Amino acid sequence: MSPPDPPVFPRIAIVGLGLIGGSIAFAARRAWPSTFVLAIDRQAVLREGLARRAIDEAADDLSAVGGADLIVLAAPVRQNVALLRQIAPLASPSAVVTDVGGTKRTIVDAAASLPEPVTFVGGHPLGGGARGGFEFATASLFSRRPWIFTPPAGEPGPAVRHAIVRLSAFVSGLGAHPTTMSAADHDRLLAIISHLPQLAATALMEVVGTTVAGAGLRLAGQGLVDTTRLASSPADVWRDICLTNGDEIGRALDLLIERLSDLRSDLQRTEVVDAVFEQAAHWRAELIRGRE
Repeated sequence: MSPPDPPVFPRIAIVGLGLIGGSIAFAARRAWPSTFVLAIDRQAVLREGLARRAIDEAADDLSAVGGADLIVLAAPVRQNVALLRQIAPLASPSAVVTDVGGTKRTIVDAAASLPEPVTFVGGHPLGGGARGGFEFATASLFSRRPWIFTPPAGEPGPAVRHAIVRLSAFVSGLGAHPTTMSAADHDRLLAIISHLPQLAATALMEVVGTTVAGAGLRLAGQGLVDTTRLASSPADVWRDICLTNGDEIGRALDLLIERLSDLRSDLQRTEVVDAVFEQAAHWRAELIRGRE
């Protein structure tokens, strides 16, 4: 989809210029060169953002969001909740506020309890990398990837409906595919397709590394490298995801533990092992087809 002209949001404020926030800045400037992008973060990160021309202005005070048409909260989940409460009285009444956190129930509930009339729509771009930080930000991060929006519970009012339309046009211009679901459905689904794979890769790498140490790892093949790619993910992001989606992640982990336990009991039953591999290969092929 070709991005509309003029920009959907002429002035954007991004709070947190990491992998996701930085990539939004790059992608927005690529899609709409006239977009004014302001960022709030640590001075060292902001200097890099200015040097790489991802942003037009750097700020270290949240009051800078006051003139923005779109405010993007791009910090870890619990920090985004705190930021939402802080920026609510500072945001323009016409501004749209969204976030990019990996869980949605906590921040959507927090938005519903704000005393100020803020137009907030939860958001989650399903594009990322094994490593965080602005240094890895790129304008193509969201290309052909889903971007989930989670409006408040119940029937959304006119302001929220209009915000979803604008946000959908915005992320489409960034190359993403917007979709909408409830915060509860998001957290349940992401626990299976995102949070479980992350924790499985992390636990696997921790077990392997602790067991065989450096000498053993030097003999490992590409399979271990591929399987544990996510083990390099930043702990601060995933700490908050675990804390704010622990119930759904716990259920997902139980499913994996049950499957591993069954597999452990059936290692000598070739027909069972074959069936597990066949089913896994089938679903893996389905996963790849869905990304083509």
